[in-house]
Amino acid sequence: MGTDHFVRITRLRALIEHENTGAGERATAQRMLDRILRNSHSHNASPASSDRVYGARHDRPGRHASTASIVESVRDDIAFARNFAVVGGPSELTVHSPLAAAPAELTVAVTTPFADQIVVTIDGIPPAWGWESDEFDRTTATADLRRLADELAEIIDSYNHDGADVGPRFFRTIRAQETTLIR
Repeated sequence: MGTDHFVRITRLRALIEHENTGAGERATAQRMLDRILRNSHSHNASPASSDRVYGARHDRPGRHASTASIVESVRDDIAFARNFAVVGGPSELTVHSPLAAAPAELTVAVTTPFADQIVVTIDGIPPAWGWESDEFDRTTATADLRRLADELAEIIDSYNHDGADVGPRFFRTIRAQETTLIR
């Protein structure tokens, strides 16, 4: 029975990820896969599975989505955050977004060089905004640039999962003009 489930899960995942699968067929296959996994988890629940951590948007592109489709969702979130500004009234809290506050000439590129890695590259950083010299004449990132990198990492991590019995869905790297800020 275990092998039968493995074959069905593998075939359903292949159908879901195939580029020529229609939207209706993909949705049906996803529902079938979710049902199989839900039933197998209820019968095979282990104490180790309780320590899994899922990001807030883990299920948004689909639990078995490819890294490329996750990258598209991340790009959409970044574009939304760059353009969306919450204007609060006098008695309301205002939300500060480092992406919305970033200079207009700054660009953010999201790529997936490998199937299990997402790389974000921040380019066009104005020198006065993003870099400062320390007491040893080394160039370091400003607090604004570090907050921007933290927000980007938070967006990407919201699609990830991790735990003792399962590794991360993917690894992420945040780069700023050839310098790695966050791994």
